[in-house]
Amino acid sequence: MRALVVDRSAPRGIRLATAPDPEPAPHQALVRVTATSLNPGEVVHALAAAPDGAVLGWDAAGIVERAAADGTGPRAGTPVVTLMPSGGWAELRAVDTALLGVAPAGADPGAIATVPVAGASALRALHRIGPLLGRTVLVTGATGGVGRYAVQLARLGGAHVVASTSDPDANGELLRGLGAHRVVRRPDEAGVAVHGVVDLVGGPSMVEAYGTLAEGGTLVSVGHATRGGEDFPFGAFFGDQGRHDRTIATFFLPACPDLGPDLTWLAVRVAAGDLDPGITHRADWNTAPDAIGRLTDGRLHGKAVLDVR
Repeated sequence: MRALVVDRSAPRGIRLATAPDPEPAPHQALVRVTATSLNPGEVVHALAAAPDGAVLGWDAAGIVERAAADGTGPRAGTPVVTLMPSGGWAELRAVDTALLGVAPAGADPGAIATVPVAGASALRALHRIGPLLGRTVLVTGATGGVGRYAVQLARLGGAHVVASTSDPDANGELLRGLGAHRVVRRPDEAGVAVHGVVDLVGGPSMVEAYGTLAEGGTLVSVGHATRGGEDFPFGAFFGDQGRHDRTIATFFLPACPDLGPDLTWLAVRVAAGDLDPGITHRADWNTAPDAIGRLTDGRLHGKAVLDVR
């Protein structure tokens, strides 16, 4: 099969080449990939750590080529959306059926391919916050792939949504169009105590966001765009300051069980037009080095999609 393989001598460390076909385990379906979407975590961290010849890729949409031998999952010919720790940047992918969602017939595979990491991370983070109806939710780093999904899903859940972005003038119209009621530059400009935070930035921004939490509020740490640590001031965790019982929750999507139903639900919403996948770059997969460069250099927000053909 053809695949994007790690090659340190190639531009951005990746090239289109041949690789062995995957051998599915009994609980895995073999999927023919038609589109994949890129994530900062894989192009910044996973790519740097992978050996030459490895086939990376977390997100992919495609068609079931061969159903799982143990009888789980959809049958051959079913359009699907998939999530695995690797293998998405290839024509064929072996996928655990628990990490496979069914996509509507005729759905755009490029749009569906944005769902696994970005959509599922946003959905699970909001689940961790709890019921949203009538509550206020702050999303930091809201213009990224996860952030855009989080803004939309929080609004669908009935929350009053505050979105923070480094450039409200440039991004305000976009974020309000996705459902944000208010767009701010910094979390501490939210203006109200919030019931939940989906933090995609980390560092000082996360410290500020924690300070906006109302009593009983939860901050879910999903992303770390600053690539730096958090220095909380003395007293930040005192419980006698009028807002006790505030929680910081960490997040790791692959540790979430049974993601298949989430992927199916999100794929249906994207296909129906209820959720904007936020695609800001789409091209043939032989242009992968260019897309990876745009992501790693910070020139691309939203989702980058590569069509596999």
